[in-house]
Amino acid sequence: MTTSLDRDTRAAAGAGGPGLRPVPVAWRPVAVVVAALAVLLFAFAGEYGYHADELYFRLLGEHGFAWGYVDQPPLLPMAVRAAMAVFGDSMWAIRVPAVLCAAAVTALGAMIAAELGGTRRAQTLTAFGVATSTMVLSFGHWILTTSFDTVAWAAVLLFALRVLLRGEGKWWLWAGVVVGVALYAKYIVLLLPVALLLGMALVGPRKVFADRRLYAGTALALVIGAPNLIYQITHDFPQLQMAEGLAGTDGEANRAMFATNLILLFGPALFVLCVIGLVKLFRVPEWKPVRALGVGYLAATAASYLIEGGRPDYTGGLLIALLAAGCVRADRWAGRRKLRLSVLAVSLVLSAAAQMLLSLPVIPKSGLRDFQVASMPLETVGWPRVVQQTEAAYRALPAGERSRAVVLTENFGEAGALDRYGHGLPAVYSGHNELHKWGPPPESADVVVVVGNIERSLLDAGFASCKVVDHIDNRLGIDNPEQGVAITVCHDRKKPWSALWPAYRHYNAYL
Repeated sequence: MTTSLDRDTRAAAGAGGPGLRPVPVAWRPVAVVVAALAVLLFAFAGEYGYHADELYFRLLGEHGFAWGYVDQPPLLPMAVRAAMAVFGDSMWAIRVPAVLCAAAVTALGAMIAAELGGTRRAQTLTAFGVATSTMVLSFGHWILTTSFDTVAWAAVLLFALRVLLRGEGKWWLWAGVVVGVALYAKYIVLLLPVALLLGMALVGPRKVFADRRLYAGTALALVIGAPNLIYQITHDFPQLQMAEGLAGTDGEANRAMFATNLILLFGPALFVLCVIGLVKLFRVPEWKPVRALGVGYLAATAASYLIEGGRPDYTGGLLIALLAAGCVRADRWAGRRKLRLSVLAVSLVLSAAAQMLLSLPVIPKSGLRDFQVASMPLETVGWPRVVQQTEAAYRALPAGERSRAVVLTENFGEAGALDRYGHGLPAVYSGHNELHKWGPPPESADVVVVVGNIERSLLDAGFASCKVVDHIDNRLGIDNPEQGVAITVCHDRKKPWSALWPAYRHYNAYL
């Protein structure tokens, strides 16, 4: 029996199965959504302050090119360095690549909807949903590893759909190219092809495994990403050490909040559409060739939960395909019924407003004292104040001690802020992630201004005396990770730095 959905899909796409004539992309309304997103992101690009990761990327980029770091591949720091060289050293300048990534993901979402047989309206709904999701607004506002990573996931999914729905195996080659390049942004992109292959093995179409272009695409990914992979092999797989550190420090909390964070990733209304899309991938006959995407999402999410520390955003790229499927289905459901169209429109508009409120710095700083929500970008507020108080603690030292002093920070955000805003400070060191490799401080440094809540037992083991001289106060009443942290001054080092420094190393995310 042919359902109305079957007829609509066939009418829009021409036919079912391989050889499917793709629906033309509705570029005009999609371009309007993309342009509006770019304007919105640029409008708020200079508000509040840097994300800690942005300060870290800036610091790594200034340090010079490297093939890899203990916590990430080299693309993000180099992209930030390039943006600074072109646009200058400012927040909005380094966020230009992030805005471009958000725009690209939005367009790719609409293209995925077109591959699934979505009409002009379904494609526009998908573009609007992707553009207003918490995930895309966040990585479009800040330059994060997720910014480039999600573009790669969306592109690979689009190419996979073109293979599975059109029967055009050449797109495996392009998928391989994208995966190879994406390895320079985030290694977890490898989870996507593994999940897709697993899905195709379990629910088909298994005939794709007879296509030599699938293996050629795999080879391309490995060849393009080879320098990056060689770096891992020759440096004792630092990314695995980092993953272990993240799982140990953040894994339990992330898993406890997994369901909540998963829903917040796109917002409740869009998450419902994602769930509808996932269900319909298994029920709509025309989508039988792409059921592997649904299995792949479930497998990848389970792997992320069990192995990668329980971060739903690690597999957020697959949600774009599920959202596209959900929007195609919602478009069919609404049809020409005014009431259903109104319900759908109001839901998406309210969702967009909520996600912008939680993801972008739309509340003035002066109003944050009375309106604070955990998912808001509160951690970006107060970096200049951290630097001012650190400089004051350093200037309070006697002149003879200042010549023998260094600054030691707990995390890369503090180190990056001191590098960005500091004036007249001595060398800054940190044991956090890649920065640990830049130490230890010189043996002549026997006075340390410590910024952050480094364990007191660690400081007492290395110095004869340590005294808390101040606590960070952003003066705005904002409860963020830096509010209230200690500034401590330590004197008279007990052991050589070469003996002390290994204990200061710690692998974890900023938050």
